[in-house]
Amino acid sequence: MASEHIIGRVSIVAPVYNEVDALWPLYESLVKVMDKLGRPVEVILVNDGSSDGSAERLDEIAEKDERFTVIHLRRNFGQTAAMAAGFDMARGEAVIAIDADLQNDPADIPAMLAKLDEGYDVVSGWRKYRKDTWLTRKLPSAVANWLISKVTGVYLHDYGCSLKAYRADVLKDVKLYGEMHRFIPALAYWAGGRVTEMEVTHHPRKYGKTKYGVSRILRVVLDLVTVKFLLTYATRPLQVFGRWGLISGGLGVLLGLYLTVQKLFYGASLANRPALMLSVLLMLMGVQLITMGLIAELQARTYYEAQDKPVYTVRYVKYKAGRMREGFPGD
Repeated sequence: MASEHIIGRVSIVAPVYNEVDALWPLYESLVKVMDKLGRPVEVILVNDGSSDGSAERLDEIAEKDERFTVIHLRRNFGQTAAMAAGFDMARGEAVIAIDADLQNDPADIPAMLAKLDEGYDVVSGWRKYRKDTWLTRKLPSAVANWLISKVTGVYLHDYGCSLKAYRADVLKDVKLYGEMHRFIPALAYWAGGRVTEMEVTHHPRKYGKTKYGVSRILRVVLDLVTVKFLLTYATRPLQVFGRWGLISGGLGVLLGLYLTVQKLFYGASLANRPALMLSVLLMLMGVQLITMGLIAELQARTYYEAQDKPVYTVRYVKYKAGRMREGFPGD
């Protein structure tokens, strides 16, 4: 095991929304794990606008144990935003995301850290024996996992499992919106990260009510479209818009030429033919798509150049022992 892979400090991030009954059991479970890890650990609990007394319970926990920090958001922003708030405050070399409802088991955290110690950048939990209803939870999840894996090319059994472990440097450039937290493994893989999956324990829900609904499926699908675009065309948007623009414009031109031949050589009337309008529409769509691609290309260049943001990521840089980093070889 390479020493540079060993994780030191650990941050655990748990979004909380109306989970007042689960918070003391969560605290006790986390403390048991933290005391056995043998590493410095902090826990960041993010109150996502709870209205059931969770805020007061969280403050009691923070007063009781200095290792626990509580962030109170002004209103309910959603799970992804709450996770982002916790990630931004995390100071550990590794960040563990976990649900506060205790369906995820904190006892799985040491095994996930051991995977990070092996050199992985992301360890994604897999609820192989999931304790949820089949029709409303398991079936939609299975379809979503299959679709996400196909679109992103990162094949995981359970993108929806909140229990995941990340190296902190993987998260520093990830901006989370919508339901994007579930796509972090794919984004990390695209940036060159090593991603793996491990089975984790999943318990039946004992506290509170599920926050997932049918509307969330639609949001995930829309975010998947965004992720696919970011993974494939973020630095070259003209290639996707331009391709379809050329196809559309080309079809419009070919159809227009066909109609021109019909008119000039066969005397066909075009005034009442829908094909003429279709030809014009296809050509206009082609021009619009290519124009959109050029505008997106300018925006992409502005995004990267204005922030001096590279289009690559570096895993690490190796120097010969004793060499001064600032010096040039031979000087």
